Amino acid sequence: MAMPVPATPPSLLPRFTLGDLDAFPDDGQRYEIIQGHLLVTPQPKSGHQFLAAELTAALVTYLGPVARVAAPGVVERAPDVHLEPDVLVVPTPLPESMEWADFRDHWLAVEIYSRSSRIYDHDYKRDAYLALGVREVWLVDRRQRSILVSTTAVRDRVVTETISWHPPEMSQPFELPLDRLFRGV
Repeated sequence: MAMPVPATPPSLLPRFTLGDLDAFPDDGQRYEIIQGHLLVTPQPKSGHQFLAAELTAALVTYLGPVARVAAPGVVERAPDVHLEPDVLVVPTPLPESMEWADFRDHWLAVEIYSRSSRIYDHDYKRDAYLALGVREVWLVDRRQRSILVSTTAVRDRVVTETISWHPPEMSQPFELPLDRLFRGV
């Protein structure tokens, strides 16, 4: 009979800072940290990237010069938070330094589920983004062809038809039918 392997207590796990990120190898993995805890996932595959590109193109067209879209982006807070959403929307003007740590206003962070990131995206990163002040978080599920929308006021609203998003700075809402978003990916 096999014996269970005891879990390492959180107090004994190593803690990481932004300075530690430079020491990680350039090995095709995505290294992120939340309050010093390391998250490691493989780089996204092609279907994931094409979906991110489709969503990025639609957001860029909608936002015009009012905001910028990065895919992927970075939400960073010293000393121990570094997250890389698949798509990130920030308002203009951009910080003069163009350093991720200097971006303070984040309108939207989007994570596209993959087998290796689903638990991290839903159980850890979503709440971390909201705690850091990101206004809205979308968790995109290609298999279910849906988007889970969360804000600090409403968690886990499932969208299956048309995603609608209306930042107060914009005169009209962003609307994208999910059948168009998921077509071909």
